[in-house]
Amino acid sequence: MQELTIHLNSKEGLPLYEQIYRYIKEDIRTGRIPAKEKLPSSRALAAYLEVSRSTVDLAYGQLLSEGYLESVPCKGYYACSIEELYRLTPAPEIREPEVSGETPHYDYDFTPNGIDLENFPYGIWRKISRNILLEDKKELFRLGDPKGERELRETISNYLHQARGVNCSPDQIVLGAGNDYLLLLLSALLGTDHRIAMETPTYKHAFRIFRQLGFPLSTVPMDAWGMEVEELGKTGADIAYVMPSHQYPLGIVMPIKRRLELLSWAEEQEGRYLIEDDYDSEFRYRGKPVPALQGADSGGRVIYIGTFSKSIAPAIRISYLVLPRELLQACEGKLHLFSSTVSRIDQMILNTFIKEGHFERHLNRMRTLYSRKHDALLLGLRPLLGSCRIAGERAGVHLLLKFSGGITEEELISRAGEAGVRVYPLSAYETGGEKKGKKTEAVVILGYATLSEDQIRDAAGRLVSVWR
Repeated sequence: MQELTIHLNSKEGLPLYEQIYRYIKEDIRTGRIPAKEKLPSSRALAAYLEVSRSTVDLAYGQLLSEGYLESVPCKGYYACSIEELYRLTPAPEIREPEVSGETPHYDYDFTPNGIDLENFPYGIWRKISRNILLEDKKELFRLGDPKGERELRETISNYLHQARGVNCSPDQIVLGAGNDYLLLLLSALLGTDHRIAMETPTYKHAFRIFRQLGFPLSTVPMDAWGMEVEELGKTGADIAYVMPSHQYPLGIVMPIKRRLELLSWAEEQEGRYLIEDDYDSEFRYRGKPVPALQGADSGGRVIYIGTFSKSIAPAIRISYLVLPRELLQACEGKLHLFSSTVSRIDQMILNTFIKEGHFERHLNRMRTLYSRKHDALLLGLRPLLGSCRIAGERAGVHLLLKFSGGITEEELISRAGEAGVRVYPLSAYETGGEKKGKKTEAVVILGYATLSEDQIRDAAGRLVSVWR
């Protein structure tokens, strides 16, 4: 196509790049821009719209991340094929593998488990807590709604719609003390006669919980876009557990085409569901967060799980489950058998924290902080780029280093340990369902949330010295 007739409005309140992004996305979804159609270059579109080229680059970058566009080297941008897959209608948790034995001393620990607590707004949290208790509401010390406080569920519903594109009412939300409890609750609601398919490598803690609860489990290999749907169909599973916005541990952002393939798989048979774990979607360093899979679900097939453990603090222990309406109606009686596992006082503190804008400001500060740490780590590791490649960057709070040339994960970890730096092997997240064959790469995981920028620079320098 030679041009796009996009009417930009500087008074609309939306950034210009987002107006361009929304226009092209809608045209691709509705078929006005057909699959394989070539789009104008960013330079040509910027000149036509009389905006800066960086504005168009931001819009194209977001569309590439979500899988609406593909970039062909030396040729340009093309619309991806998403039709005939599904009806599109508008509508950490702690991630560390268990390690047995004694842990030696390390000067620096690149654990993917943890957040930066140095910048937690203790003063604000303390003030809100005090004010809540000063109100002398005795009812807060009684048992509340099994789903959680209505007021907080309304606040979360509004937040999810605005920030993640999730379509739900407060009645669909169930609060719980961490994702562990919510998975336990889900097993009680659904029963354990379902086979659950999980990606591999994956979040091993969830894998162990499902196995402990008695669910039959299958593992499905992944390609560059996430869970392979064709392989999923061979497992006989009727529930698939996925992390489309930022897969853990590989850091893959699932494109729209693969998301629609998963939704189509769920629609093929009654009783199939997708469990979407959206554990750290708030942290993305280019463009805006990729919308949740649940927002594209018009058939009520997505069970959405989110948490405040990564965005605020692990000890807050407030997570939430968004149930599809039909599933909620079928399970309503069972839900009332369970009492809420989250203190009503903590719920009201969190509600005030969000409603007064403190949560949004905290997220903005943490995005900036993590972005600086992310960039410091990439800069520090740059001398290694001749012997390894980096993956999973630009989102979340960890990245992966992939080494070829015959070196093993054990050797990489040993060398790092001798330099006083702890790193983590990707193999610790495998579930045993990997494709057979000789391993061509050794992969280590580096989480940077808990380290300062100075610590990251020093630790990266040590890794360069022992790995180069």
